[in-house]
Amino acid sequence: MLTGLEAAELPADAIEVGRIQDAWGIKGWFKVLSHSAEPEALFSSKRWYLQPTQRGPQTFSGTVKLAITEAKEHSGSVVACSRDIADRNAAEALKGARIFIARSSFPSTDTDEFYWVDLIGLDVVNREDVALGQVKELLSTGPQTVLVLTYTQDGKELERMIPFVSAYVDEVSLANRQIRVDWQADY
Repeated sequence: MLTGLEAAELPADAIEVGRIQDAWGIKGWFKVLSHSAEPEALFSSKRWYLQPTQRGPQTFSGTVKLAITEAKEHSGSVVACSRDIADRNAAEALKGARIFIARSSFPSTDTDEFYWVDLIGLDVVNREDVALGQVKELLSTGPQTVLVLTYTQDGKELERMIPFVSAYVDEVSLANRQIRVDWQADY
């Protein structure tokens, strides 16, 4: 069992942002598999919440709080250390753990920048106020991101995809939980 980790409650606004892959080096650092191509939330938050998974060594249970000393990019991946993880053995004991961060500790976004997690669940309407569906997920296709919407037609749940680019997206209102687009229902 790991010692020194503080049991904690998962914050109400917690978002899963990655998993611990393995130990990195001999001084207690660990390698992180980020769920985002741009892991700024991992770098900015000094408190990570961990939960074990079936794939890990199961050296702790419940939710624990991990005080992060440093997190940085190294050779295309993320590595981090904590004052609570003293050596490689302790870092190996974290393998497979799910990493959660409070949404409130994510870095601020610039105008017209959004975290994907904030777009999930928003209603999408076109310029004629026709409801096109609700954002189920986003896909990165390389050059652009695509909104994947779900909607119901004739009793069937269907999907619709809309490129998340300024040519089609007129406005994103997180306050109104709505995205307004230049898109027709029959596209």
